Amino acid sequence: MANLFLGILLLFVLVIAELLYIHFVEKEPIPWREVMFNLNSGHVMTWVCRGLEIAGFDYVVRHLSLGWVGGWPVAAQWIFTLLAWDLCFYWMHRLHHKYPLLWAVHVVHHEGEHFSLSLGIRNSWYSSLTSLPFFVPLAVLGVPTEQFVLIGALHYFVQFYNHNRVVKKSGWLEHVLVTPSHHRVHHASNPEYRDRNCGGTFAMWDRWFGTFQEERGDIEIRYGVAHRTPSDNPVWANNLPVLRHVLRRPAPRLPTWTRRDPTPLPDPLVALGGFVLFGVLIDYIATQSTRGGAEEFTLFGILLLGTVAIAGLFEGRRWGSRSWLILAATLAAFTTWAGRTDAALIALTAAFLGHALLTTWWTRRPQAEVVGSGV
Repeated sequence: MANLFLGILLLFVLVIAELLYIHFVEKEPIPWREVMFNLNSGHVMTWVCRGLEIAGFDYVVRHLSLGWVGGWPVAAQWIFTLLAWDLCFYWMHRLHHKYPLLWAVHVVHHEGEHFSLSLGIRNSWYSSLTSLPFFVPLAVLGVPTEQFVLIGALHYFVQFYNHNRVVKKSGWLEHVLVTPSHHRVHHASNPEYRDRNCGGTFAMWDRWFGTFQEERGDIEIRYGVAHRTPSDNPVWANNLPVLRHVLRRPAPRLPTWTRRDPTPLPDPLVALGGFVLFGVLIDYIATQSTRGGAEEFTLFGILLLGTVAIAGLFEGRRWGSRSWLILAATLAAFTTWAGRTDAALIALTAAFLGHALLTTWWTRRPQAEVVGSGV
């Protein structure tokens, strides 16, 4: 658990560092709305589904496995799993681009319109569930669950790296590994690039199976998809494409529930709240083994509902600012009730409550004051 905590903390630091690079070196405005959606697109729902994926894999290993790989020398096991996992991922990824139901799950990742490290975190709630069938053959062959989890984590970190904006070309590695250049092609909506470079870590699968496409200097990459879910709310983005496919009809009109706030919040101010919420997620993962059922349920609910409230803040909805304040107060009450004394959660709780009070004050400012301030 400690290693997982440190890994997520490192990802968070790298995301912040790259945003600073994009703003100060490449002189581009930071797309705050998209970055916050990327960080908050899955949150605890993704972790739940990932847990179900691992549990399903482990069940097959224990009850339906042939046990072949487990009897090999340890080095051979790790080498086989390293390569076989990536081959399974290639076909999983390629078929998620081919079949409409699988694409309805995967499209959340491709709706991002800016290529950055945070895009590597943007995933569907259900991606682990639709991935499991493609990894079951490894369980049947007898790959131990621990190796499956650790090798998967290694591959996913490589894929996170492949979304970075800093590295343009990687020299000889372009012929061996999937690089940021290759993955930029994969995220392009241009006809010349679409559905290419489906590999995760090793470039050989795309080359062998005919889906490789090198980045071309004469074609400007366009990111995103043709029909993006028109909302920053992760509930709609994760579920509407699937419902649209299952019901075989256009997506229903998105509900608004309440009026808009008279003075919408600046994007950087909302983004600050998103960073605080992501910090709560890191603490949630780091302290998971020390909590009871009631504490677990409360923090889970705050994290899940917090992603929805952040979307409401970005969309300027009155329910967003009100629910954000309620969640901040709930977290403060939880910290007191549970007797938590760890400095990280106390600091995050104070930051959450302070941000909620600031956003509440901002949305209640007179319109004339906002216009006069130049905001």
